[in-house]
Amino acid sequence: MGNLRLFRARTMNFGPEMGRILGFLAVRKLYFLSFVITFLVLACKGKKVDEIVYGEEPIDLTVEYIRNTNKVLIIDVNPEFGWTVPHSAISQKAYQLLVASSEDQLRNDIGDVWDSGKVSDKQSSNVEYQGTPLIAGQTYYWKVKIWDATDMPSAFSGIQSFRIGKQEKGITSANSLQIDRIRPITLKATDNNSYRIDFGKAAFATLQLKYRAIKKDTLVVRIGEQLVNGMINRDPQGTIRYQEVRLPVNPRENTYILSIQPDKRNTKVGAIALPNSVPVLMPFRYAEIEHATAPIFENDVVQLAYHGYWEDEESRFQSSDTILDQVWDLCKYSIKATTFAGVYIDGDRERIPYEADAYLNQLSHYSLDREYAMARRTIAYFMEHPTWPTEWQLHVALMFHADYMYTGNTELIERYYEDLKHKTLAELRRADGLISSNNASPEFMVKLGFKDPKAKLKDIVDWPPAQKDTGWKLATPEGERDGFVFTPINTVVNCMYYRNLEIMAEFAGVLDKADDVKFYNDLAKKVKTSINTVLFDATKGIYVDGEGTAHASLHSNMMAMAFHIVPETAKQSVSEFIKSRGMACSVYGSQYLLEALYNAGEGQYALDLMTSTANRSWYNMIRIGSTMTLEAWDMKYKPNSDWNHAWGAVPANMVSRGLWGINPKVPGYDIATIKPQLGSLKETSIIVPTIKGQIKADYILLDNTRKYTIEIPGNMKAEFDVGQYPNAKIMLNGIKTDNGILHLQPGKNTILIRR
Repeated sequence: MGNLRLFRARTMNFGPEMGRILGFLAVRKLYFLSFVITFLVLACKGKKVDEIVYGEEPIDLTVEYIRNTNKVLIIDVNPEFGWTVPHSAISQKAYQLLVASSEDQLRNDIGDVWDSGKVSDKQSSNVEYQGTPLIAGQTYYWKVKIWDATDMPSAFSGIQSFRIGKQEKGITSANSLQIDRIRPITLKATDNNSYRIDFGKAAFATLQLKYRAIKKDTLVVRIGEQLVNGMINRDPQGTIRYQEVRLPVNPRENTYILSIQPDKRNTKVGAIALPNSVPVLMPFRYAEIEHATAPIFENDVVQLAYHGYWEDEESRFQSSDTILDQVWDLCKYSIKATTFAGVYIDGDRERIPYEADAYLNQLSHYSLDREYAMARRTIAYFMEHPTWPTEWQLHVALMFHADYMYTGNTELIERYYEDLKHKTLAELRRADGLISSNNASPEFMVKLGFKDPKAKLKDIVDWPPAQKDTGWKLATPEGERDGFVFTPINTVVNCMYYRNLEIMAEFAGVLDKADDVKFYNDLAKKVKTSINTVLFDATKGIYVDGEGTAHASLHSNMMAMAFHIVPETAKQSVSEFIKSRGMACSVYGSQYLLEALYNAGEGQYALDLMTSTANRSWYNMIRIGSTMTLEAWDMKYKPNSDWNHAWGAVPANMVSRGLWGINPKVPGYDIATIKPQLGSLKETSIIVPTIKGQIKADYILLDNTRKYTIEIPGNMKAEFDVGQYPNAKIMLNGIKTDNGILHLQPGKNTILIRR
């Protein structure tokens, strides 16, 4: 190792890339020495030289993106395999994948179903099966080895099994449900043989009780989401949940599952039904038990919480701001807890998938866990079950694109490309390219997937609408729309439409449809020009709500900024206008408000909003007692709100995507971009899951030095945007470098910015 240290010292005068390469080659000298020694040893023992391996084996195996395949049926007869390349390999140069009909075959390195041979390819995900036909009902076993950046082989990975199910209409295999057994954080005995129980957090759950009855009796059990004066609120507002259940007990039994009564609204036609194997679930945190003549202890009561497959350790966040930490925790838990239905739903009131809700849910889910099946199944659901808001149709392409960027998979694009064209609403355009939902004919509604041709699109902008449109008594009479004035040519709609055109041009390129690439690129340019002329007030330097009105709302301007429509000359005026409006939008609208602020470089203001303690804030949800995000900022802004709405969990994705600026630059995360806008934070750390493995980042401000430690997984590169620090001294891994974009390699990278 002394020679290695000397070698590294001699490379310090080279540039960062050369220094890294030469250091890497020094390590390979040690590998060569080990090769010679191992060769001689094995030769003496009669071993074959090709049995020698050098590097770490691949880990985190997946089939169809599913990590734990034990309870899953794979419906794709040509499934995609994936794995994580270790840091030490730097990158993958080739792989060999074996699929066998038995574990014994595989242990002997025999792929009797498929042996890919050595394939020169860096792909470590979306590796499609190409062996003999897989048979429904049969279990198979697979493993993989890789060759690293210097063409050195690894050992084979561990073995993963998978079972083939019957083919379905869809193309995405459903992942399994999980059940968490949550014990109370407090159980207090009160007068009259009663108990008050707090499980710490609300969950979509039922209650299990162990009770040793002396005689036949009936317990009264109450469950709910909200406390009032230390007791469950028995008459809660809106859709805050509460239920009282009478539980018969007898000496012959000692374990009981509460028979929760199903809700009429969230079980009607159109709502997502739970599998027969799942009991009736209701979100609750608290329980009360009365008439218990036998004692009840903490271990006797369990909250059986149902949710989709989830690995908590895949993401983490901590910072010097305790409010931000609490908000992120609230939002992360909200995404986890609301995955119980198998697809993304809008909350417990309706349990119906809506496109906008689902897109926000997807962004947060992908930012928190390496889990893609639920979003992909939800996308397929929307192709046959659209909902009425105009902008909701325009969210479908956004979901397709997010999935493409995070997974690199093109199957959904290939399957639905022609149908997705209709979802852009391009057929509703006029000569200047701008669209109006008024132009949607009954025939077009059928193209969108509506079964009833009498269905109509209606622009929504934000939700809820003004008090005059709902009859609700709202804290803000204009609702969550900042006084938006509706006209046939709507700025919010057309901004989203522009982004849809960009996405379709990209998808056309993926599918080698050159004519479509040109069509969508040309139309996108036309639409952007029209938005910046017809819908822009050049005198004030801001966007109006639509053609024919002078009113300008937060929504029109944040959407233009969020979708990169604002010309450079107008960015300052639009940014200032956006900041002047505050949080004049709903929890849904906050997604695009924060997107706009980070796009404009207004990271400090975005941080101020996420850490606000005002009524219109995420902290307010914590303050009023919820452990999941609300449908609205407070009940006074939407009186029928529920306390379990994933679209309210925007910081779950904006902390990683905006505050830390961690995003895929190319599909499948071959290259990540990291553009931190940390504002006044003194320190923060984050773990972000990707299909290539975890990105880990730490930041600390010490006097005038900003220190970043960024760990990049194997088979990925990253571009770190230093930002604007005039006259700063910037060091990457101990080597001075210029301001601008720093190129990070797998493993740990240390960046120092001294001002």
